[in-house]
Amino acid sequence: MTSPLPGGQRRRPLPVVVLALLALLAGFAGLTQTGCDSSHDQAAESTTQAKYTCGMHPWIITNEPGDCPICGMKLTLIEDTAAAAPASGEHAGHGGTATPAADDFFADLKDPAAAQPGGPVDGRVTVKVGPEALRAAGVQTAPAALERLNRTVRTVGQVIADETRIRHVHTKVDGWVEALHVNFRGQMVEAGQPILSIYSPTLLASQEEFLRAKETATKFSTNADEGLRRLGKQLADSARRRLELFDVPASFIDRLEKEGKAQRAVTLNAPTSGFVTAKAIFEGQQIEPGLELYTVTDLSRVWIEADFYEYEASQVAAGQEATVALPYDAAAKLAGTVAYIYPFLTPESRTLKVRFEFANLDYFLKPGMYADVAIALETVEGLTVPESAVMDTGLRRLIFVEIAPGTFEPREVALGVRGSGKIQIVSGLKAGEAVVTRANFLIDSESRLRASTQRMSSGGHDHGAAK
Repeated sequence: MTSPLPGGQRRRPLPVVVLALLALLAGFAGLTQTGCDSSHDQAAESTTQAKYTCGMHPWIITNEPGDCPICGMKLTLIEDTAAAAPASGEHAGHGGTATPAADDFFADLKDPAAAQPGGPVDGRVTVKVGPEALRAAGVQTAPAALERLNRTVRTVGQVIADETRIRHVHTKVDGWVEALHVNFRGQMVEAGQPILSIYSPTLLASQEEFLRAKETATKFSTNADEGLRRLGKQLADSARRRLELFDVPASFIDRLEKEGKAQRAVTLNAPTSGFVTAKAIFEGQQIEPGLELYTVTDLSRVWIEADFYEYEASQVAAGQEATVALPYDAAAKLAGTVAYIYPFLTPESRTLKVRFEFANLDYFLKPGMYADVAIALETVEGLTVPESAVMDTGLRRLIFVEIAPGTFEPREVALGVRGSGKIQIVSGLKAGEAVVTRANFLIDSESRLRASTQRMSSGGHDHGAAK
């Protein structure tokens, strides 16, 4: 029952008041329990095991000692909360002492300029590497030096026959092959050497014509009329000339004139010296004018054609000296010059062919062989570093300079000529400065990581860290 109050109000039911009071007491008890739990957690945290990290990969943190799962380097102690109280927060102010952290392998420099997110190169900052990390990562440096740099381009060439020394052997008459005096490919022939004998009705008729013309010329030679004598001689000369135009050897014609009897088979001679590189006939075969009988190639002088990329070929000029080495004979070294640069590009390989000429009197170079061609394009004097020191990101070229022992600064450089494992530095470096030549990708990774961390802590965005 509820009792009425003045003004028409009624008393609140007793259970509602009791429930509100119980809720207030429960909230107070919860806060008290939370505070106790927090204190208990912090106390438990103070008794946790030591923490270990990798100097090369600081994001690797573990409670157990051992090796880094990425690089295998021994983990280093960075925190031991079991031996000391927390170093910060409200509890540190109650007599707690901060635990000194172990030496960080990659510690930011004290110089404020080095701690700026951009640093000397956007997306990278200067880093300091501990001695142990240097040894574990195998970081090596080399000083930049002023040197004379020869840019030598090496490529692969192929030996081919000199196209100006290739001769195709044909007949100018039809007939049949009576005998072959050169009957296999690769055979060496000398100019004027008999190569085949053929029977040709055309040649037989030409022989008879020549004999009749000689008889007529002999009769007219005793005539008192000078015109007839001259006519007889012209007829004989014309008949002889006809045989010569059919490639009948002069020795055969002289014997024909001496004996006065036409021969069934006419022997043809090699027009040039060289090797038979093609043969398309056999004994008894019928031949026609224009049919290729042999291909004779003079290999006493050969070509070597080599392919150069577009940016290399622009610096090649006729007359430049080249050295040729043979992979199958290390002792063989040949010297030649650029004889010709072809005016067209090979579309499949995007290369330009360059031709070199070499004497080959001993026939050591054979068509189809490969050769290593080296040609010096240009010689410059300038500041050089090993090629391994330069990191090419595609958009820029970076190096890391050791500005102090264990302290490495990223720099963007401009490059010049390459050669002999060295590269010319046009700008961004001074003579005598030491650059990282080995394990520089580890230094670069840490530099980019720290740059990203600093950007995020300053509220910026890491746009250049990945370039």
